[in-house]
Amino acid sequence: MPLYKTQTVKIYNSLSGEKELFNPIHEGNIGMYVCGPTVYSNVHLGNVRTFMSFDVIFRYLLHLGYKVRYVRNITDVGHIVDDVDEGEDKIAKKARLEQLEPMEVVQRYTVDFHEILNEFNFFPPSIEPTATGHIIEQIEIIKKIIDNGIGYEANGSVYFDVVKFNESYHYGQLSGRNIEDMLANTRELDGQSDKRNPQDFALWKKAEPQHIMRWPSPWSDGFPGWHLECTAMSTKYLGNHFDIHGGGMDLKFPHHECEIAQNEACTGQTPVNYWMHANMLTLNGKKMAKSTGNNILPREILTGESPFLSKAFSANVARFFMLQAHYRSILDFSDDAIIAAEKGYNRLMEAMENIKEVNASANSTLDISSWKQLCYDAMNDDFNSPILIAQLFEGVRFINLLKEGSATLTAADLEDLSKTLSAFVNDVLGLGKEKSDESHVEKMEGLVNMLIGMRNEARANKNFALSDQIRDQLLALGIQLKDSKEGTTFIL
Repeated sequence: MPLYKTQTVKIYNSLSGEKELFNPIHEGNIGMYVCGPTVYSNVHLGNVRTFMSFDVIFRYLLHLGYKVRYVRNITDVGHIVDDVDEGEDKIAKKARLEQLEPMEVVQRYTVDFHEILNEFNFFPPSIEPTATGHIIEQIEIIKKIIDNGIGYEANGSVYFDVVKFNESYHYGQLSGRNIEDMLANTRELDGQSDKRNPQDFALWKKAEPQHIMRWPSPWSDGFPGWHLECTAMSTKYLGNHFDIHGGGMDLKFPHHECEIAQNEACTGQTPVNYWMHANMLTLNGKKMAKSTGNNILPREILTGESPFLSKAFSANVARFFMLQAHYRSILDFSDDAIIAAEKGYNRLMEAMENIKEVNASANSTLDISSWKQLCYDAMNDDFNSPILIAQLFEGVRFINLLKEGSATLTAADLEDLSKTLSAFVNDVLGLGKEKSDESHVEKMEGLVNMLIGMRNEARANKNFALSDQIRDQLLALGIQLKDSKEGTTFIL
């Protein structure tokens, strides 16, 4: 029997502002869509945190035995900076600055995105569609919205009529905004815009002569609006009505609000049951921004090449750090915080090694069953990873008691403790042993052997002070020398 039959999951739904009992549309099957990156620059740490939150959610649902179709898109069309209606296309701007074809920019940063997520031990999504691969689907949705009287063409561009839509539906239901207030607070454009109302948004934009990325359509050579691509790709692979839609908190308005409106205008039904939003990551108490220099890239954590870091940290440690905060909470990154996380991560990994040395007993003095359910309760409560981690450290305490001999477990309970720790640490949180770089290991072994040679030479010359200094300094680094008749060896 799958675990989801015995576990009750609650999800905080941004649409209702409450935790709701999770009931998938089709029993045992889940459709989940998450807005992916716009690939015009290196993926930033805030993006990694958002995608990590949904990676853990994906992992936990799989652990419960659900069949999950997880769709996460790649935005490679190139959209306007800040809004789709004005300004310069992000990908085209990067292509112009670096004298590249737009799709070279897309390829470079898509590869970077995949490399970083692989480094941080993400599961790949079930489907990773691209916006450029779904232009036809986007055009067909626009046609339906026009046919339903909520889209209109103006000078080769097509806009979504928010006021007309609001006569039958509710624009602002996700963000809690009122259309009348939005219209009243929007600056008049003095007739310079083709829009009927300032709040209308683009479904299709006619390309200016200098615009590189363009496609033919019934209205003009142009490109689709930013909000439209996610509507097209989510419904193509998950249907007009699916379970979960996720993304960063910054996408709630206007992006996700417009997605709902487009779906309802096209199909007449609301597209998603549970809207989930991950919160932002700050750096030393301030918003991350390239413009102010208060910024750190994921790869810089791994190399330590950042003025904000005292040293390099592994991807596992960075992942553990991020999961110590709930996905809906703001998380502040700092050198002190990740150093503390490293100590916690090492304690957890050490305990998982130590449990292998524990022997079973005839009776149990620890309640493993109740502890195990508390681990599930944490994740069942809107995927509360920090509470889960607190429970995992209760498991660490159990292991320490067992190792000291002040507690006992039967073979069955000991196996249950070990399997539960492995399931939540490795499978759900996605943490594991550090990846060893064989070339680095070979270099280190060569260096230690060189120092052993220097020590042997010092001993032959009766320079025992230098000999002892080499031995003691290696020991301080965790490298123990062993002298025997056959020579000197070392233990890491």
